[in-house]
Parts: sequence; C-alpha cells; structure tokens
Amino acid sequence: MARSIICLFAVLATGVVQTIQYKVPEAKLEAIWPKGLRVTVPDDGFTLFAFHGNLNVEMEGLEAGQWARDITKAKNGVWTFRDRNVELKLGDKIYFWTYVIKNGLGYRQDDGEWTVTEYVNEDGTKADTSKIPTQTPKPTPGPTQPPVTRPPYIPPTPTQPPKQCLASRTVVAGGSPVCKGDLVFSEDFNGSGLKDLPSWTAEIRFPEQPDYPFNVYDPDRTITFEDGSLVITPQLTESLHHEGFLTESLDLTNLRCTGQLGTTECSRTASGAQILPPVITGKITTRHRFGFKFGKIEVRAKLPAGSWLVPEINLEPTENVYGSLRYESGLMRVAFARGNPSLSKKLYGGPLLSDSEPFRTMMMKEKIGIENWNKEYHNYTMIWKPDGLQLLVDGEEYGNINPGEGFFSVARKNAVPHASNWLRGTVMAPLDETFYLSLGLRVGGVNDFADDLPDKPWRNRGSKAMLDFWKQRNSWYPSWYNTNLRVDSIRVYAL
Repeated sequence: MARSIICLFAVLATGVVQTIQYKVPEAKLEAIWPKGLRVTVPDDGFTLFAFHGNLNVEMEGLEAGQWARDITKAKNGVWTFRDRNVELKLGDKIYFWTYVIKNGLGYRQDDGEWTVTEYVNEDGTKADTSKIPTQTPKPTPGPTQPPVTRPPYIPPTPTQPPKQCLASRTVVAGGSPVCKGDLVFSEDFNGSGLKDLPSWTAEIRFPEQPDYPFNVYDPDRTITFEDGSLVITPQLTESLHHEGFLTESLDLTNLRCTGQLGTTECSRTASGAQILPPVITGKITTRHRFGFKFGKIEVRAKLPAGSWLVPEINLEPTENVYGSLRYESGLMRVAFARGNPSLSKKLYGGPLLSDSEPFRTMMMKEKIGIENWNKEYHNYTMIWKPDGLQLLVDGEEYGNINPGEGFFSVARKNAVPHASNWLRGTVMAPLDETFYLSLGLRVGGVNDFADDLPDKPWRNRGSKAMLDFWKQRNSWYPSWYNTNLRVDSIRVYAL
C-alpha cells in the first residue's frame, strides 16, 4: 500500500517551521479490456493532478517514469489519467507516485504499487475474461515432423535513446524535481474567460504601498480575451459607475476582495482631496497555483500606449521572506516601458530592490528601441540564475545583472535601510526565494514618474497627487484611445 501522508514545511514570516499534513486520496488503477490503463483520484478541491509511473520497473525515487502526465481539469468530480494504448497482462505490476495541488500547496502519494489481477470495461464493470485469448500449446512433433527450431530472440534496437535527465537548478514550489530544459509552465490564453485559466487568480483590491498607483483592480470590468491573447484595458471609474462617484465609497468585499479584509485594500470612502482611484484596471497572478525559483521566463506581449500607464509583467515574491515593505523581498520586471510617447522607446528589465531612488532603478537594464515598444508584439526573456539575471528582447541580449558580493553590498552603500535583511541569504538575496508570475496594468503612482517630466499633473510627494492627476484628465485621457496590455503567451523553462 502506498505511503499517503506527505509533510510539507512552510517557513513562516516569524521563522518558525510549521508541519502541514494532508492525506492524498488513494489512486484507483484499472486495467481496461482489451487494452488501456485508467488512474482516477476523487476531487478534493485540487487545481492539478499528476501521475508518474513505470510498468514492471521500480521507480528510483521521484523519477518522471514511463508515464508522466499533468492533468489540469477534473471531470464529474474525478481526476483521470488515461493511457489507451498500453496492453497490460495479468500479473503486471505498476510502480507509481501521484501529486496534487490543493489551496496552492503540493502534496504527494509516494511508493505506490499495484498488480493487474483483472480487467474492466470502459464503464468500470468487470470484463468477460473468457474473451481473453489463451496461449495454445505447441504441437508435439510426430515421427515425420522435425522439431521446430528458432533463432534466439534479439530485442529491437530503439529508434531513440531514452531522455537523459540533467540536474536542474530550477525549483518548482510544491512540485517534483525537474530536468534541465524542461518546460515547467505554459500559458497561451486560448480560453474565453478567466474560468478557463486554472493557473491564474484575478486581483480584486486597491493596490497600495510602496507605489500607490491611481487605479483599482477589478477584472470583470477590464480583462477580456481576443485572438488567443489576454487583454487588459484601463477604464475610467466614473464611466463604469456615474459622474461624481470618486467622492463616494467603494467596497470590494462582496466582490471577493483579494486584499486584507477590513483594510483600505478592500474598502474606501472618499474624504476631501482623498478621492477614490479614478481608473479601473486588471491584474492576474499565479500566486496560489504556480511558484518557482530560478528559470528562463519568456513572454510574448504588446505593451500599452498612453500617458502615465505602466505594464506589470513581473515576478513577485511568494512569501516575502525578507520583509513586505519597500520591496524588501524584491520584485523582478520582465518587461517595463512607460506608455508616454516621450518615454515608450525605453525598455527596462531587472529587479526592484527599493521603493526610492537612486537604488530603485540602479540594478535595472535599459534598451532603447527604434520604435516605441507598444507598436508591435515582442518576445521578452529573463533568465534568472543563482548568480545573476540575463535580459533579452526578440532574442537579443541587452543586459546582464551580476550581484557581485551580494546586492546588499551595493544597497548598503546607497543607504537602503533594509539591506541588512539580505545578509541571511545568498549573494542573490532577496532574489533567492520562490516567486510567482503577475500580469497587470497600473496607472501613475508615486515612484515610476519623476517630477521633472513635462506635463506631469501631480507631484510624487504631494498630498493631493491622485486628485491633481484626475483634474488634468483632459491632458492624458485622449492618449489612451484604444490602448491596452496584450499578452499572447508565457513559458517558463528549467535551467
């Protein structure tokens, strides 16, 4: 019988190690007549089920196995793996392990063994074994019949050598070990709605520190899918409610707010110059479905045009191990170009490790395009390694980021107060923990646009920043005509 209880160790913000136990439902294996294998597990709120197994060959630890399949959707309350071509014989033994994701955490059922003792039909009923052909005994040679001789059996030479699994530096959160070069995450946005994206969760909240953008996230109003692309379109808040709404109240609690309930992340009431965010946009993340450490990230996207718009194509920290304020635990921008016509030829990529300059953008790399980056789709790549970051666009490298003796060393010289937090990590700290993918669109804020930019309607330290931005809407809103962020695909490969 399989060993079904797996202990996961989650390091809490306090540094305490907590043991979480969950018993994975037993997998049911069936030999289908006349050929086929079916493996089922009842659904218990999973977002993924994986089956790994060998036929008549014991598994070596958590190897991928002859069968290695991820199932992303349950049907009628059951997760099912099928191999319709395998021909199982009575007495065959299958060695296996299974893996599920539940509430964002991964659990395994290890050391599974199952022996074929009977066959079933497709509907699960017992098959009529009388139909199973029996081996006919060889006739005894008569006096005039010479013995039949056959050459020794020589197994056929395989047309392809088995795949060699090279050790990978990539770690998938809650997942099984991966091989170098493996595709560990893929998204093509071919669905018709968010319900078709099991790996993603939509943000519904008021974004706050450290950048305090001038928007609220509401996917129902801003996220659509067109021609196999995710499309995030900014909308004026009043156009979706009514004129004067910015001086009233907005409560996202009943809309399944993803912020901290009972705080201004979920509910706000305007007061004087502190109006409601004048723009509604969208954001989705893999925070509860997929996280990883180190890998090659490829994103095909078309960035948004329009003054004071900022694309969010990022990696964000899952646990905030080094702190939750001022980018203490870091953030990595895969592709960043501001939408203003005078700024949109400048592409940036790399880490944010502080909320304020000069260290905020010191580690970022810049690529000046021939045209604005919002004119066409481009392929943006980040290679996140244990000893640095590499940035490419359309296959051309434009930046290498080397931590040297550690990011903390440079940060400390620039008076970054939280630099000492990174001393307990590696030279890549804080970029040496698990991160998740995020895609979104935001507006304005108090850190991404310097006060000396022409025609900027607000000051970053101004107490009326959002109100001043809204009052000057006639200067920026016309530039938003038919603008949006479009993401065609994402791939993550193991290093």
